[in-house]
Amino acid sequence: MENQTLDLSVLLVEGLKVSPQSSVPAFILLLLIYIFIMVSNIGLVVLICMERSLHQPMYLLFCNMSINDVFGATTIIPRILSDVFLPMSRHLMSYNECVVQAFCTHYHACIAHTVLMVMAFDRYVAICNPLRYATIMTPRMVLGLSVWVWAVSFLLVGILIILSARLSRCRRVIFNPFCDNASLYKLSCENVLVIHVYGLGMAMLIMACSLGSVMLTYLRIAMVCLRSKNQALNSKALQTCATHLAVYAILLFSGCIIITLHRFPSLSDHGKLASIMLHVIPPAMNAIIYGLQIKAIREKVIAIFRMKTPGKQKVKNWDGEK
Repeated sequence: MENQTLDLSVLLVEGLKVSPQSSVPAFILLLLIYIFIMVSNIGLVVLICMERSLHQPMYLLFCNMSINDVFGATTIIPRILSDVFLPMSRHLMSYNECVVQAFCTHYHACIAHTVLMVMAFDRYVAICNPLRYATIMTPRMVLGLSVWVWAVSFLLVGILIILSARLSRCRRVIFNPFCDNASLYKLSCENVLVIHVYGLGMAMLIMACSLGSVMLTYLRIAMVCLRSKNQALNSKALQTCATHLAVYAILLFSGCIIITLHRFPSLSDHGKLASIMLHVIPPAMNAIIYGLQIKAIREKVIAIFRMKTPGKQKVKNWDGEK
């Protein structure tokens, strides 16, 4: 009995299923994507923090998304990369490490939805109540909303993982590229009805609040823009809202693919790959979309590159001397 208990404390994780011929390309591709996620998102956070002109609620709220993207990618990618060249029999992980990873993966997904809800509220106030925007979206309000995003997600996901972690275990194999809540309760032979009910209820609550808030706020924004004759206002609203909606659409599409593929057991391998993409594609695309679409950030990035280009610096000095 002691040996069995000891064995169950060390889990065997399936990891990323690739052929030996594809392991090197998969490793290089995933590594490059991870480096891009880290550099782009951390770079945007540093840029926003250093530039006083970007100390606005919209950009400060975007920092939450970038930090969460770095957190989500770091949760699974390094571990997957370390196991790519190893046989499955050596994909070992302690149970406690699996619990932490499961919490982090769901925490990242939950924050991704809640922070977009808050950003939708910010756009609603900015466009529908521009005269009161400065009095509503104060630094204290932005800080409070940021704390709410992380605290509420921590509470919801924490309860879910605790319910799964308290179960006894009769299995030790994780048939998934990484640990998540489903991986945890599938290790048990107990009744997991409570976990299913809470997990489904939490997912439905988050999705309902997320979809509802985004639809209601943007419907209101559309009505204001249709009534407004100010072309400059409509153009600015369209630019910022299109950026936010693009990020939300990518997140929603990535989640829907996972849910759809889970319905078809024959496509289980595709579903496992899609679960990785949820922590890879949105973090990589968010930085590109916001960096290119938001004019203030785009201009700051271009200015930084121009300052660091020797040819541009020489032209500037020559012009100055002239």
